[in-house]
Amino acid sequence: MHEMFELGMEWWEFVFRAVAVYVVVLVLTRMSGKRSMGQSTPFDILVIVLLGTAVQNSLIGEDTSLPGGLILAATLIGLNWFVGFLGARSKRLNEIVEGVPVVLARHGTIYWEQVKRCNVSPADLEVAMRANGCEGFGQVELAVLETSGEITVNKRRAEGDD
Repeated sequence: MHEMFELGMEWWEFVFRAVAVYVVVLVLTRMSGKRSMGQSTPFDILVIVLLGTAVQNSLIGEDTSLPGGLILAATLIGLNWFVGFLGARSKRLNEIVEGVPVVLARHGTIYWEQVKRCNVSPADLEVAMRANGCEGFGQVELAVLETSGEITVNKRRAEGDD
């Protein structure tokens, strides 16, 4: 019972490990693009679970104590809050962390290079179009890949609609 409350390393090492893992995983997640964080597929969920398992030892080292886990949890939640706090006050930091929306189509023209660069499949774009009542690319006024990974589509107004 005593081992459950005895730290296996100094408290600051937990904080350091949590900060290091948080920053590296954040950078890797941003590099992977918006679509990996948008709509979750079974593959995405598998990657998230495996990622948690992969970084576990980097976080806890040899420690299995209750206080160690609580220090890690508090550090990760605190980092998440702090990054959100700073992002709300700095447009540039928010763009680095969250990304910026990307125009995929405008006035019926699909920007296929942008679609490919953002790892959006044509099927995903077509699903978003159908969800917004567009039967073909020509009916798309604007399609945007949002920072959340969601694709928003505005349908062109028919001639004479006001």
